[in-house]
Amino acid sequence: MSATAGQAQGERGLAERLGLKPGQVVQEIGWDEDSDEELRQSIEELTGNEMVDEDSEEVVDVVLLWWRDGDGDLFDALTNAMAGLADGGQIWLLTPKVGREGHVEPSDIGEDATTAGLSQTSSVSAARDWSGTRLVTPKGRR
Repeated sequence: MSATAGQAQGERGLAERLGLKPGQVVQEIGWDEDSDEELRQSIEELTGNEMVDEDSEEVVDVVLLWWRDGDGDLFDALTNAMAGLADGGQIWLLTPKVGREGHVEPSDIGEDATTAGLSQTSSVSAARDWSGTRLVTPKGRR
């Protein structure tokens, strides 16, 4: 691999870490002042679409759910996020990393996701201060 190809790979957008693709429609829920702007811009650049807000009734491919400890009931938020999700869609639950204000324990995520009928498939460092947990409906239910 050439140095140039290696640099290009190292500069892959944050949205690509989430497995997003051009043309996908992404709904953003829970945006606040602490949300990562670089990640948000990367998503819009990669998909070629502006993200739709939480009040949209559009069917979406991906839900980006910013969540902090103290935001309320995670089960309710996940259930509501599934309402506009297309078959085979996914939810990226973004929570503050360990040691950051608003950190959510992984056990709480797992419990609420399972109760909501979702399966956790992967976790990534989504941005400098945010971890991402990919949640999908089990294959039998899609």
